[in-house]
Amino acid sequence: MVVLYRAEDKTGTAKVGTRTSRIGYASSSDGIHFQRNQQPVLFPGDDSQKKYEWPGGCEDPRVAVTEDGLYVILYTQWNREVPRLGVATSRDLQHWTKTGPAFLKAYNGKFCNRPHKSASILTKVGNGKQVIAKVKGKYWMYWGEQHVYAATSENLTDWTPLVDAKGELLELMSPRKGYFDSDLTECGPPAILTKKGILLFYNGKNKSGAASDQRYPANTYCAGQALFDSNDPAKLLARLDAPFFRPMEAFEKTGQYAAGTVFIEGMAYFKDKWYLYYGCADSYVAVAVYDPAHPTSPDPLP
Repeated sequence: MVVLYRAEDKTGTAKVGTRTSRIGYASSSDGIHFQRNQQPVLFPGDDSQKKYEWPGGCEDPRVAVTEDGLYVILYTQWNREVPRLGVATSRDLQHWTKTGPAFLKAYNGKFCNRPHKSASILTKVGNGKQVIAKVKGKYWMYWGEQHVYAATSENLTDWTPLVDAKGELLELMSPRKGYFDSDLTECGPPAILTKKGILLFYNGKNKSGAASDQRYPANTYCAGQALFDSNDPAKLLARLDAPFFRPMEAFEKTGQYAAGTVFIEGMAYFKDKWYLYYGCADSYVAVAVYDPAHPTSPDPLP
């Protein structure tokens, strides 16, 4: 088991977004106890991506793998001006080849310089492994921080966002007044193709004031689920009205987001169980385990 995690150095100030981020590597035999490498595996270097990644760095990795063992990472390239989705590939999770901004070639670069982040590649489970899937011959990903959008690809490195009749980004899912995701809906770990549809895990942030969900503190990050049509991945079928996972432990309510944060980002199918890795207020990385043979209830409503 390997976890790729975002780490910040101590340069800059304590303000969010002012330090340099790198992506570290940690390995485990049980999915619970990890040993970290001393050096990052993906970082802002003196390379072709310098103008996109300096000085903010590489953030928020989401990783998936093809059936033949090619790992694809979609991460945030942060130059402290515009956040962009960057793509890199690897065969061993340690040596990465950067291929650049995901939307650089689509529509003559129309969306490349607009802020975009948080990508969730569509996957499926087969023969005990979670691998990247196709729908009607194309790779799909969900992405977005404020709203949820989608994009398709032929090669996993160049992505084309879905647009509406006016040529603007097609919004698939948006914040809802009075719910836990009233402020934003941000994509989480790789989506999963199931018998009932495509399951998208996402992060919902609660707004402050009258538009918020009064059951949760303002600015709380909780985790939600949405179901999309497996034949038409752009079609939203349903979504939970309450989070299945919310900040309850003390370590989930400290650090940069004291209101409480469980920010889901990585998930692995390991020994017939699901391991959900998440950030705790940008200060810790934790894991929650789901055992299909012995399912437990979602976090209770407050």
